[in-house]
Amino acid sequence: MSSSSHQPKSWPSEVQYINTPRYHPSVPGCLRSFLIGGTNPAPRKTPISFHSTSLVRIRLISEPSHPALGQNGLFAVRKIPSRSHIIDYIGEVHCQDRAGSDYDLSLLRSQDGDNVGVDAGAMGNEARFINDYRGIRSKPNAVFVESRTLQGELRMSIWSSTDPIQKGDEILVSYGKSWWRARTPQPDAMPDSV
Repeated sequence: MSSSSHQPKSWPSEVQYINTPRYHPSVPGCLRSFLIGGTNPAPRKTPISFHSTSLVRIRLISEPSHPALGQNGLFAVRKIPSRSHIIDYIGEVHCQDRAGSDYDLSLLRSQDGDNVGVDAGAMGNEARFINDYRGIRSKPNAVFVESRTLQGELRMSIWSSTDPIQKGDEILVSYGKSWWRARTPQPDAMPDSV
């Protein structure tokens, strides 16, 4: 549970840079044990390198047509082969409802009804700056993959998809329909016109 002193250039001062997950007290002990080193046949074991952050760089988006103009994005520092691990999505692992966070994603939904998320809103790594592909490309060039590190910890990782990512390209995923649905006003929630 260490924090890195090597935070990226231009890291936002209001966000704590971490390179390993932090566990919130809302995660029960037995579930935490499973997440940190349990065995599960569903997620594949993958040799995840903790040095993979050398593949990415955070960059301010200045292209006027980009939906995230003025915000940051995640870009490839060098060519990334297809189906390659890029970076783990690091943040606070929790079992809480954090509907207000734009940086919270689902890690695990257990058969017991526990929902585990990873929230990089207040603390995280470079992966928190990955943008959705909509309005930028016709499809994502990266995907979220649930996998275990060599030490056995369950993580949500970002992998390149079927095509290589070229040096300088923005790394883009799909946030999913439920993410967008939660942030888009629904027709029945809109005020009646006068």
